Amino acid sequence: MDRQINELCSKAAQGRKETNVKLSKTVAVVGVGAAMAFAGFGAVQTNAATATANLGVSATVTNNCTISTAALAFGSYDPVVANASTNLDGTGTVIVACTKGSTATIGLGLGSNASGSTRRMTDGSSNYLTYELYQDSGRSTIWNTAGAGLLSPVAAPSKAARNFTVYGRVASNQDVPAGSYNDTVVATVNF
Repeated sequence: MDRQINELCSKAAQGRKETNVKLSKTVAVVGVGAAMAFAGFGAVQTNAATATANLGVSATVTNNCTISTAALAFGSYDPVVANASTNLDGTGTVIVACTKGSTATIGLGLGSNASGSTRRMTDGSSNYLTYELYQDSGRSTIWNTAGAGLLSPVAAPSKAARNFTVYGRVASNQDVPAGSYNDTVVATVNF
């Protein structure tokens, strides 16, 4: 009986070996097949489908302008000698930046102390020093807020800021007391 048990155990061990060998061969075949598929041998090729559509893109550019100034400081006015018969001239600057291609006009108000259409600086009490603002260096075209008084530069060549000189003049022969005179003028860009 021991012999029969030994033979059965031997056959069982032999069967496990054959099963392991068959299993190893199967794994090897499957492994080779997978490798061939990844290498492109015998792999099934699939074609992807595509579709297209157009996407509309838009934006609106608006006209816009900014304005700033650099002060016009006349300096010292001498009513007795230097400016008894000679005007006191000075310059300031209006700086405007607008959207490329836009047209604009630039106006200068009469100031805080005007009397009618006469611009005046004040010393803070009841004393006034009259002056005028012009568009040109010859001081022939008065710069104000309407009609020919508006500065009308050419259309903006780019969005870069442009400087426009304000030509000022304090008329000679004004009889005013000593003091510090000033005024505030509103600069406006219309676009």
